[in-house]
Amino acid sequence: MNISRRRFVLSSAAAFLARRLKAQDEATFSAGVNVVNVFATVRDRQGKIVRNLTKDDFSLDEDGMPQTIRYFSQETNLPLTLGLLVDTSGSQRRLVGQERSASYRFLDQVLREDKDRAFVIHFDHDVELLQDLTSSHRKLDAALGELEAPGQPGQRPQGGIGGYPGGRGRPWGGGGGTALYDSILLASDELMRKQSGRKALILLTDGVDVGSHVGLTRAIESAQRADTLVYSILFADPEGYPGFGGSRRGGRRRGNFPPGGSFPGVDGRKVLQRISSQTGGGFFEVSTSKPIENIYGQLQDELRNQYSLGYTPDHPQGSPGYHRIHVATKQTDLALQARDGYYSDR
Repeated sequence: MNISRRRFVLSSAAAFLARRLKAQDEATFSAGVNVVNVFATVRDRQGKIVRNLTKDDFSLDEDGMPQTIRYFSQETNLPLTLGLLVDTSGSQRRLVGQERSASYRFLDQVLREDKDRAFVIHFDHDVELLQDLTSSHRKLDAALGELEAPGQPGQRPQGGIGGYPGGRGRPWGGGGGTALYDSILLASDELMRKQSGRKALILLTDGVDVGSHVGLTRAIESAQRADTLVYSILFADPEGYPGFGGSRRGGRRRGNFPPGGSFPGVDGRKVLQRISSQTGGGFFEVSTSKPIENIYGQLQDELRNQYSLGYTPDHPQGSPGYHRIHVATKQTDLALQARDGYYSDR
């Protein structure tokens, strides 16, 4: 589950994606148990997490039909499976140090070695598993220590794959620069899908994808099928895009750079908001007033204060596909965050 696992993810990634792209809705969300679990976070008007609700405070429907909530608990202690996906593409090279140091503290605080497990993936023109699922803080810290953007000092120069000087030359490349969508698919299908209980991916990126084998819709679907929440943290460096507003001179940075600090034609903010909204996770944006350390603090609080709602679907046998879920609180002044559906094979 260490080096051999990393080699499997990398060396067979292209073949794996080819199989997945040809498949027709094969494996699905675990409908075999005939119970659907939904994790929800509730906040008040001030954005504070609400912790004192009961089952009777919620309503739930599937495909427009009311469902009976049969299982309910407030999950502050349930084991957590966590995946950290870090963008180390060229546009992020000036931010990698901050990403690394904040992630050290976050994993150290949120991960309980006797209950929780996590893995670390980084992606640029390639996707690489730096550490497979483990509860060891030491191993996770070592993996975070390997985070580096293409061309940074200390990197092994092997041909400059993807147009970046000093690229690692790993065996699977997206042919461009940022395999964001591929990283979500691989993390969901190869790691999260085999786990049970609470599962979440933390996506640290500017939201730009260049060169993935799959598109945004397929990436989101893979997380939904793995029953995995995706929390997106938009961390962008406007000066990371030379020629597209990255210069301090001539006013180009302010005039040419689109919302979210994204590559022209792509709004990274909207991409990440869509990923998180459709999987039931949250969206955060790093800014001067809200540094990454503060966001990680919010995220830790949210992961430890979720409601778990379970129900047995009333739809008839033989109705496979995507089923929409709508969860709400009966108190109209509260905001609820939960996934909007799941895939069934029956």
